[in-house]
Amino acid sequence: MSGAGRRGGRRTEPSARVRLDTWLWAARFFKTRSLAAQAVDGGKIRLNGETAKRAKPVEAGDEIRVRIGPFEHQVLVTGLAERRGPAAEAARLYRETEASLHARRVLGEQLKLAPSVAYGGKGRPTKRDRRAMDRLRDDDW
Repeated sequence: MSGAGRRGGRRTEPSARVRLDTWLWAARFFKTRSLAAQAVDGGKIRLNGETAKRAKPVEAGDEIRVRIGPFEHQVLVTGLAERRGPAAEAARLYRETEASLHARRVLGEQLKLAPSVAYGGKGRPTKRDRRAMDRLRDDDW
C-alpha cells in the first residue's frame, strides 16, 4: 500500500466528475459547502437546464445556472476541483456567458437607481408627529 495519489483518504488527482455542491463551493459561488447544498436543495441551481440534486456529477462542458439573490449567473464548466483554492484558481473552473454578464450589469444598474426602501424615521412617532399626521388625515376628508 504505497498511498500514491491519496492523502488523508481524499483524491488528489483531478477526476472526470465532481459533486455539484462541491464544485459550487470550490468555484467560490458559496462560502461553505453546506450553503451550496442548501441552494441546490432550494432549487436555486440548474444543471444543463434541469433542477439537480446536490450529488449530481458535474463534468467539463456542463452549463450551470446559479441564482444568488436577484442575480443569475450562467456559466460553462471548464475545469473541475474537489477542494477550494485561491480565487484565481476558482475563476479558471468556469466561464460566464456574455448574455449572463450583460444581464447582471443591467440589473445592477437598475438596482442602484431604484429608490431605497429603508425607513428614514427614528422609530415611533412623537406626540407632535402624531398630531401632524392627524391634521393631514383630517384635511383629506
